[in-house]
Amino acid sequence: MADVLPAALGPLLRAARLRLAAAGIGDPALDSRLIVEHFSATTRAQAIAAPDRAVDASALAAIDAALRRRAAGEPVHRILGYREFYGLRLSLSPDTLEPRPDTEILVDTVLPFVKATAERLGECRILDLGTGTGAIALALLSAVPAARATGVDISPGAVATAMRNAEDLGLGGRFKALHSNWFEKVSGRYHLIAANPPYIPSRDIENLQDEVRDFDPHRALDGGMDGLIPYRIIAGEAEGFLEAQGQIAVEIGHTQQSEVTAIFAGAGYRLAEARRDLGGNDRVLVFVR
Repeated sequence: MADVLPAALGPLLRAARLRLAAAGIGDPALDSRLIVEHFSATTRAQAIAAPDRAVDASALAAIDAALRRRAAGEPVHRILGYREFYGLRLSLSPDTLEPRPDTEILVDTVLPFVKATAERLGECRILDLGTGTGAIALALLSAVPAARATGVDISPGAVATAMRNAEDLGLGGRFKALHSNWFEKVSGRYHLIAANPPYIPSRDIENLQDEVRDFDPHRALDGGMDGLIPYRIIAGEAEGFLEAQGQIAVEIGHTQQSEVTAIFAGAGYRLAEARRDLGGNDRVLVFVR
């Protein structure tokens, strides 16, 4: 092997960073550190305090394989098998999107409503459509002990991943994962219906960043010809599942606010709140009857 990795932690981190930099990876320092720490079971503090710490051969082999995958373009969190979201470690699978920081804006937006509902009624029932890893629902459950959630996904693999994440986080008693095409198998009424639905127009999938196009499940990205089909389904069918004072919160693409607002207005909803992401783009819309 041309790139023999050093067996001491400090030199290993430097070699890993240089290898990813040479491959043109955008943030080689962060990605190399994540890979080395994960597969060597070490911490940043240990690398600083004990740079001569030995890394065994099996860990070096795993690090080498992971660096090769990252250099070839595979996202670092896919390689690690998990991603942090709202302070929670969520396992990923090929059937789930990577939860991203923009979606934390949705959690921030609805959290006051979920807390207030739980305080007023002693509970808050949440329906998370297209739950994926369970990110939105589990973040809300972790913050509001009186909340309960049902996470719905069309992918059996995503349903299994979300349920595993709930159990790993100690939230399995308040979370139910349901295999359903949108509302098809859903029952009951909910105070909050939340969704980060597929919203990329079909024709734009091929133009996405390589890391998204090649590694995220297309079914979780493709919103149909105009990217708006999921919003039409949610707006058209939610009424039978929403409590009288309930809210619907959706993540949107940055150019979709007017179209999505019009879709919900046509179904009898008004826009109660709109939030932008850290980049200043329209990101979350909240609707009420």
